[in-house]
Amino acid sequence: MFIGETISIVVALLWTVTALFAEVGSKRMGSLPFNLIRMAMSLMLLAATLWLTMGVPYPRFASGATWKWLLLSGVVGYVVGDYCLMQGYIIVGSRIGQLFMTLSAPTAAITGRLLIGEKMSSLAIIGMLATLTGIAMSILSKKEDTVRLHLPLKGIVYASMAGICQGVGLVLSKVGTQHYMAALAVAELDEQMAPDGALLPLPLYLSVPFASTMIRATIGLVGFFAMLMLLEKKGLQKLNTATHDRKAMWCVLGSTLFGPFLGVSASLLATQYTSTGIAQTLFALTPVLIIAPSVWLFHQKVTIREIIGAVICVAGVCLFFI
Repeated sequence: MFIGETISIVVALLWTVTALFAEVGSKRMGSLPFNLIRMAMSLMLLAATLWLTMGVPYPRFASGATWKWLLLSGVVGYVVGDYCLMQGYIIVGSRIGQLFMTLSAPTAAITGRLLIGEKMSSLAIIGMLATLTGIAMSILSKKEDTVRLHLPLKGIVYASMAGICQGVGLVLSKVGTQHYMAALAVAELDEQMAPDGALLPLPLYLSVPFASTMIRATIGLVGFFAMLMLLEKKGLQKLNTATHDRKAMWCVLGSTLFGPFLGVSASLLATQYTSTGIAQTLFALTPVLIIAPSVWLFHQKVTIREIIGAVICVAGVCLFFI
């Protein structure tokens, strides 16, 4: 039925919309206030969802191992990864930022190999080289017989770190979700049934991705608040100013709905129906999907070289998981 593949394509579309909202919002209020407010909004939405589907507004039945792995995933994927991503959006824009997110696929495969023994094929190596080649084509330009970066190095570093952190975070979250499902089995709960007290009778396996995302968002909120206090002068004042920017707040809401709430939860759900490799391959369609709206909404100039580079990136990710 290709359920996992269909969900993965929907995730790519959700992340495309998220990136567009995030570029505008993070430029208006700064990456740390933006991420902090986004985490707070996502926690409220997730708590309401779990109250309906699990009967309580928190991750019910989660074991200690579940919390450990998902909190670690949240630190890597949310606190470090999202901070770098928003900084990348501010410097190089959402289109180029999403191009670097294709690094998450080879990173996930390498991390999976080191952490849980997943094997890398020869095609995976070719796919990795193709992905890096596509990125290089998009960020390098040839002027006067010399090859130079046509993007700020700082933006490239931030965007690269975002892609790497997403790949590592995906593997860590998969391990955490597996521990969550194991905890349900130990408690002798049927994952196909709704738990007692649920107001919305959804089977547990559909609620687990939202519960897992809530654990990650919890450490995300704590981490971003700590970073705001440590890295920003007059952090609370900047946060207060950000909340009074109506346009930016709408962008935060849009980014939250399509990103940490629906997008991340749907990505975890997709991995229950298909392999992580196939899911990550389809997630990687975002750099191509975002080209048209970036031109339309932000009037960004896109060269043929950059389009070819984006297509090569996606093709490289596809090779990675054949």
